[in-house]
Amino acid sequence: MLTAVAVSGYRSLRDVVVPLHGLDVVTGPNGSGKSSLYRALRLLAGCGRGDVVGTLAREGGLQSALWAGPATLGGARRGHAVQGTTRKGPISLQLGFASDDFGYLVDLGLPQQASGADGASPSGFLRDPEIKREVVWAGPVMRPGSVLVRRRWGVVETRTTGAADDDWGSDWGESSDDDEWESDPVARSGGRSGNRSGGGRPSGTGGRGARGWTELTRSLRPWESMLTELADPERAPELLRVRRLVRGWRFYDGFRADADAPARQSHVGTRTPVLADDGRDLAAAIQTIREDGRGELDRAVADAFDGAILDVTVDAGRFDLALHQPGMLRPLGVAELSDGTLRYLLLVAALLTVDPPPLLVLNEPETSLHPDLVAPLARLVRRAAERTQVMVVSHSAPLVRELGADPDGGDDGDGDEDGDEDGDEDDERPVGLGSPARVVTLAKDLGETAVVGQGLLSTPPWAWGTRR
Repeated sequence: MLTAVAVSGYRSLRDVVVPLHGLDVVTGPNGSGKSSLYRALRLLAGCGRGDVVGTLAREGGLQSALWAGPATLGGARRGHAVQGTTRKGPISLQLGFASDDFGYLVDLGLPQQASGADGASPSGFLRDPEIKREVVWAGPVMRPGSVLVRRRWGVVETRTTGAADDDWGSDWGESSDDDEWESDPVARSGGRSGNRSGGGRPSGTGGRGARGWTELTRSLRPWESMLTELADPERAPELLRVRRLVRGWRFYDGFRADADAPARQSHVGTRTPVLADDGRDLAAAIQTIREDGRGELDRAVADAFDGAILDVTVDAGRFDLALHQPGMLRPLGVAELSDGTLRYLLLVAALLTVDPPPLLVLNEPETSLHPDLVAPLARLVRRAAERTQVMVVSHSAPLVRELGADPDGGDDGDGDEDGDEDGDEDDERPVGLGSPARVVTLAKDLGETAVVGQGLLSTPPWAWGTRR
């Protein structure tokens, strides 16, 4: 189970660590950073799917996604005007998560400005960010002794069994040159050809990296993640486990319900354990749930629509829905359903999946739902949270209350929502699958998103490390 998500340098998320407990409800006013947190999670999932660079480029490139404020806000909080300062570190967007077993972080930076074949002509892909650094570690917090696999530019190393040395950077030495932050030191020294051959290793190393480390490759290209390129069950089983975890995350955001929506069209159906993110295979997913023998489907539909029954019709291999409602002579097809009814059925298919994901994230699931459907939706989410970790992003106070989370809750900085000095009561609340919902309230302070009430004692431990 994920225990924390950390984001640094992304939009309004200058540096935030969000604790996770099992069923978490992220709430806050408009513009507080909820959507930015949701997008950051999707970017993090993109590292395991190989599309993080493309996704970020489609958002306008790294420059448009970076934190737009100063490096620090200490002066502004003391009453001084907000103003920029001399940059003391690299331009960086960092994403990461911690779980019970492994943690992972990725550091994205600016592309090299001269990337042509001759090393002088400008590249046409300057909106593409580059992956500068990746780390996988054991346990909830990254420490020198817990790092299992590390990537610095094109070089990826895995810890040698029984090794305790963490001499990162010893091969290249320390440098105060700012260019080291943004460019590959191996490529600058002529030690890497930039292709996939893996050539350029210093003679005599025999695949050995720094002391205590074994080099997997030094030719990983800047738009490739080590999760997708080096997840080897023999050489790097940790990467394979992290990749499977991240690839399994599911996100559902703003299902379309217009007349041309994919969910309203008839499609050829096959067994569908996972609903597509646009809902195009809704009927097949519903049929898969029915054949799995899950009685929750009938209860969820009847709970929301006064005893209605949902069936699936099959004609020449094409699947369609049929909603039988009391008092009506014929069922309603999917093309006849109201927008709210269709969106609720899409959420039913997503939450009652026969293949629960490691993490399920719903972004404003209450959109277009009648207030009478909020309570059935909350009951559905709570049942799903007994089988999988769930995060709900919403500014709907009724939905937050129905989920059992206090919309006005939040820590006082001591780890206790009730304001007790010792914070023991909050620490004793259960976490994990089936645990009560926890609320995470976001707010803006001088343009920066922060977790309301989070203080030094209640912020989950986190370390980003450096590129050097």
